[in-house]
Amino acid sequence: MKMESLPPQAVPERRASRFPAIAVALLLIGTFVTIGVSRLQGNTQEVTAEPARKIRQLRFVDQPDGAVAAIDVTSGQLVQRYEGEQGFLRGTLRAMARQRKLNGVGAAEPFELILHADGRLTLHDPATGTKIALESFGSRNIGVFAQLLG
Repeated sequence: MKMESLPPQAVPERRASRFPAIAVALLLIGTFVTIGVSRLQGNTQEVTAEPARKIRQLRFVDQPDGAVAAIDVTSGQLVQRYEGEQGFLRGTLRAMARQRKLNGVGAAEPFELILHADGRLTLHDPATGTKIALESFGSRNIGVFAQLLG
């Protein structure tokens, strides 16, 4: 007796779609080409530092009652005492303190409050290189720091 082999069942072929991979590759290539062409044409944006009209070195010290004292480093005098919530001031100082902690820098180094010739106000931490452009947060918030210039 001769056994006939049965025809193999047709198994549907599973093919992964290549479209997503091709689309991502084309997007990446397009991005790199655009960046390269832009740089070759000189379309880079360079930030120029405006000269400083006034720089005041300040140390911010937490007080036992929860207030924050802003002290002028040159004179050692209390410039301003902030009580209560002071959300913008405290948030800004927390961000600067976080950078110092990440960089292993203590709180002893002063901050620089810089008034630029064009009227912009910057809080700079020379210990970490962190700079916060305070004018980005609106006139009300910039006023909190502007009063420290004296």
